[in-house]
Amino acid sequence: MAAPMSGVGKPLNNTSFQKKSRNKLLTIPGTRLSVQNGQLLVSTGVTSLDYLLGGGLAVGTVLLIEEDRYDSYSRMILKYFLAEGVVCRHELFIAAAQENPIDILQELPDPILDDVAIHKPAEQPRLSGEPQDSLDAMKIAWRYQNLPKVQSALASSSRFGHYYDVSKTMEPEIRQAAKCHHFYPPEHPALLSPTHSPMLEPYSALLKSVEEVIHREGFEVAGPTLKSRNILRIGLHSLGSALWGDDLCCHDNPRHSPALPTFLYGLRALLRSSLAVAVVTVPSHLIQNRSLMGSITRLCDNAIALESFKGSERETNPLYKDYHGLLHVRQVPHLNCLASQLPDHKDLAFKLKRKQFSIERLHLPPDLSETVSRVSRGELAGATVVASACGSGTSGNKHLDF
Repeated sequence: MAAPMSGVGKPLNNTSFQKKSRNKLLTIPGTRLSVQNGQLLVSTGVTSLDYLLGGGLAVGTVLLIEEDRYDSYSRMILKYFLAEGVVCRHELFIAAAQENPIDILQELPDPILDDVAIHKPAEQPRLSGEPQDSLDAMKIAWRYQNLPKVQSALASSSRFGHYYDVSKTMEPEIRQAAKCHHFYPPEHPALLSPTHSPMLEPYSALLKSVEEVIHREGFEVAGPTLKSRNILRIGLHSLGSALWGDDLCCHDNPRHSPALPTFLYGLRALLRSSLAVAVVTVPSHLIQNRSLMGSITRLCDNAIALESFKGSERETNPLYKDYHGLLHVRQVPHLNCLASQLPDHKDLAFKLKRKQFSIERLHLPPDLSETVSRVSRGELAGATVVASACGSGTSGNKHLDF
């Protein structure tokens, strides 16, 4: 008699297949992975700008901001970027020649640490005798009821980053908790000495200082894996100006034309292998050589330009009464993908509210044509009355003969 088989009818647990477990990625506060290309993203501090950049600013890249004419709004975006680093406990590196970087750090906007970004006004209670349909009909004119609503705000479904109040400055206790490195050219008298290098001495010393901070603080990707990694946020203000010893803004054919492109080339190569991200502002309206400005733009990963309405005819134009300037997207990055994600709307504008800076889609107000038509009809009616009064004395003539 054969021996009974004890394993009949029972599932076999022994198999040669083993699930390969991946090592857990180190989570860094204030970062998230991109859905499109898997890049590690940080917030710029402006939620609408994060939306334009594909969800945030990729770590290891450079964002170029072409300054507006009075350097008001580009400087504000730089402050937003640095303030987001302070709130997320990232390390900062600030370089400026126009003023001490410590002064920029003291002007950072105050963060709004609650979950409510915009407080909506309370709705008025509806009277019991008023039907709902009549209330909805009163909200908009009948000629616009069937038109699609224009969504001007730029926002994603998931919140990333924080909100800030530009009417207040950050408290010293929050600001002093962040670790900050700064570079100020007047504090280095040796930088004024002439050099035969294609890169100016201030740019060379700045790049060397950034490299030393990355190596010393452990921001290298290929370095020893620590239990806690962090992000280095680099803010470089107004590169290319005469205060950096550069003559890009002074002549059509500057002698130091390759200095700034060489610096940006070295900076981007350094950031590619480090947990760092940089925001660079350049006074492009002062650079007369447009081909050189194009080279500077191509050496960065992201590039936007701010066109302010201050001092221009558009400041009093009723078309732009709700905005303070236009925003142009010059370049978007191509990272781990064949085609980059372009913004779905090219007509962009920015405005500074009492407490918040935002970027919106530019569209014409719906009541503009109605207002113009009413004015024209009023002028036409007035002209008809005058013509009829003047032509009352003439017999049989509808038109006046001058």
